[in-house]
Amino acid sequence: MMRLDQFAVRALRDGYHILRTGLFRFDPEDIHEHVLTVLGGLPVPALGLGRGLLGGARRPVRVAGIDFPGVVGVAAGLDKDGRAARAWPALGFGFVELGTVTAQAQPGNPRPRLYRLRASGALINRMGFNNAGAPALADRLADLGVWRGNGALGCAVGVSLGKTKTTPLEDAVPDYLAGLDVVAPHADYVAVNVSSPNTPGLRRLQDADTLDGLVRALVSRAETLTPGRPVPVFVKVAPDLDDAALDRVVGVCEDAGVAGLIATNTTLARDGLGAADQVLASQDGGLSGAPLTLRARAVVHRLARTTSLPIMGVGGVMTPADALALLDAGACLVQVFTGFIYHGPALVLGINEAAAHREGSAS
Repeated sequence: MMRLDQFAVRALRDGYHILRTGLFRFDPEDIHEHVLTVLGGLPVPALGLGRGLLGGARRPVRVAGIDFPGVVGVAAGLDKDGRAARAWPALGFGFVELGTVTAQAQPGNPRPRLYRLRASGALINRMGFNNAGAPALADRLADLGVWRGNGALGCAVGVSLGKTKTTPLEDAVPDYLAGLDVVAPHADYVAVNVSSPNTPGLRRLQDADTLDGLVRALVSRAETLTPGRPVPVFVKVAPDLDDAALDRVVGVCEDAGVAGLIATNTTLARDGLGAADQVLASQDGGLSGAPLTLRARAVVHRLARTTSLPIMGVGGVMTPADALALLDAGACLVQVFTGFIYHGPALVLGINEAAAHREGSAS
């Protein structure tokens, strides 16, 4: 027999797909910005109504000393500057990873820089860390009353940190530290983004020796900022690393005292694209969505076999079954981005319902 929540998921999914037909007629970046503006402007009563309708059953989990009300979160890149920060919990998310932000504001790469590959359920982006800067995000969170651990939004809050494009690689450490200094008071965790393919040379920071210096500096600074209670530092890895490189990243992160891993970022590969999307496949940038599903799962599985560090799984989560598969592979949390663009809040409600039902069946 179908559970009541499954009826809600189906109705929400069908309604969103009708709305999506209209949304997808517009430039993807333009409509993305418009939706953030709408979500950011929702009044408190509407947010309360959303929590009532979309909250549903959730599976709380405690990871790296952080209480997450649910297992599914907003992946970095969906809301870089926290413009819709108040709205995400009302859509059923248990956490949100804001950013990626850089120490200094920057415009990102020239437009167009975001492409829908509809036949493949995918996106290609080369945004280039366009954001208003870490200080602006910190100010916005302060205005919202968001401070580390206070749960002001009704969900956990992470902040993804990246390198400012104009900062030379040899100066990456102080650049990341500058970002950490201003967002740490407001973040339940920070994510170190060294795996985006859209900032020239950034992925070189995943090389073991370079990564070691960076993450040791960030972990040390976090301890200095709040002695005895440092903000947890997670490292986000690329799906394009082979097993040997992943093992080296794990070794560095374990030795440096990193709190956890996020797997994965977007991919430079173009496998699994439908025939109708082959023209767009030549666009530079990172590919996300359904073509990444199996690779992200494989990376999570590899990491989980190699380390006891907690893993946030992200990449190609297009259905609740995809999320459960990531959890089965060894992730303790999952994040969505492209799946949310294609399937809307029904995906979040479905993941929450599936995860909660599985826990209830096991207990």
